Amino acid sequence: METKTLLRMCFYLSLFFGSVKMSAQQSQPLPARLSLNEITRLARENSTASLQAATLKENRYWQYKNFRSNYLPQLNLDGTLPDFTRDNIAVTQPDGTIQFQPIANDNSRLNLGISQNISATGGQVFLNSNLLKFTDFDRKQTRFSGNPLVIGFSQPLFAFNALSWDNKIEPLRYEESKKKYVEDLEEVSRNATTMFFDLLIAQINHEIALKNKENNDMLFKIGEAKSTMGKLSRDELLQLKLAALNAGKAVAQASLYVESSMLRLNYFIGDKENSAIELVLPEELAVFDIDLKTAVNEARTNKYQTVEFRRTLLEAKKEVARAHGENGLNANLFATFGLTNRAADIPGIYRHPVDQQTLQIGFQIPIVDWGRSSARIKTAQANRKLVEYSVALQETNFDQEIFTQVKQFNMIREQMKTNILADSTAQERYGIARQRYMLGDLSITDLNIALQEKDQAKRDYILALKNFWDAYYNIRILTLYDFEKGIKIGYDNLN
Repeated sequence: METKTLLRMCFYLSLFFGSVKMSAQQSQPLPARLSLNEITRLARENSTASLQAATLKENRYWQYKNFRSNYLPQLNLDGTLPDFTRDNIAVTQPDGTIQFQPIANDNSRLNLGISQNISATGGQVFLNSNLLKFTDFDRKQTRFSGNPLVIGFSQPLFAFNALSWDNKIEPLRYEESKKKYVEDLEEVSRNATTMFFDLLIAQINHEIALKNKENNDMLFKIGEAKSTMGKLSRDELLQLKLAALNAGKAVAQASLYVESSMLRLNYFIGDKENSAIELVLPEELAVFDIDLKTAVNEARTNKYQTVEFRRTLLEAKKEVARAHGENGLNANLFATFGLTNRAADIPGIYRHPVDQQTLQIGFQIPIVDWGRSSARIKTAQANRKLVEYSVALQETNFDQEIFTQVKQFNMIREQMKTNILADSTAQERYGIARQRYMLGDLSITDLNIALQEKDQAKRDYILALKNFWDAYYNIRILTLYDFEKGIKIGYDNLN
């Protein structure tokens, strides 16, 4: 009797392992195997989010170039060629009557000038040369007038100096955009990591579902054989059948999750063909230590928010200065010195020109404004204080977030050791439980418990991996520093 029982067990085992071998031979590997680093690289190169970040950075670059041009000499040529008029004009006669006389003339002009803004004072210096031509077609007369050279300057007095403030703020805005670009790409990497693990978990669940279906189908076949021999109750056989049916449903659901997750990831990394992807499990963890002080210092140096805080404070001070400068007291100093002449031809303009000077001081002084200027100044000062408090609070929260993420990263890394051990232990326990069940030494309930624990341990391990890499990229985003390599994170792009 013992020999027959042993022969039956050998038959069941050979049938089980033969089925597993056949299933392994029938499964075909996916055409592409991609690691986490390859997925994040593809996302940074091809994703719509990365292209938007690059476009925004390029936009900020050209805005900065446009700003810098305000502080460089501007050379301009303007004129009116021709300015022809044919009309009848009213001419007052000596006796006071009006006579309409026909005219046909041309008043052309041409001006070449170079100007330079002065950011320190908000004024402007300029150098001009102009030529005017008058032609009377009825009388066939042509006359020329012009200024061979005019040097002048215009200087607002007591006014708000926008040039000076922009020279402080705009370089910060541009620096902020460069740092923001690096952070945007790191966020693309983090989002790609999330989608990577979504697909990986779906694939793992699908693999688990397939193995569970194979095991449950085999156990049901074994159960049928045992039931025929009277070794298994009808209730236990129905349990095995139900488990096999549920395993088939789980495979179908897992397949759907794989397809939808793969579609999202493919579109995110720019693969519109929706190629089949097999992901490589990133079990080799990045090994490095994070010093909290170093993380805070690097974050304050590298993050765009640090520059944003400085820019925001300067903009608040700028508005206070604007309120003081636009308090109603306005004055402007305008002066020119040049040469002028008139002649019958163009060369005559440049022979023996005479001096020409202009000096103007315009002013506007409010007598009564009912406290409007004072109210504007007080409002701007109150807004500046509000911005200062807001920035101080954001800086505190910024440091606290770094502290929390560093502690969380170190904790997750330690927990990974437990999850790895739990996964291997659960796998080994299920293998033993399956053998015991096939030998008739374990109930179907205990086998199902071992199966559930095995699957849950595998899922917990993958989720722990996901949490580790999420925390890894969170640290990179918060500090823009690669602790693994010990360098600042940067991506070559538009300067």
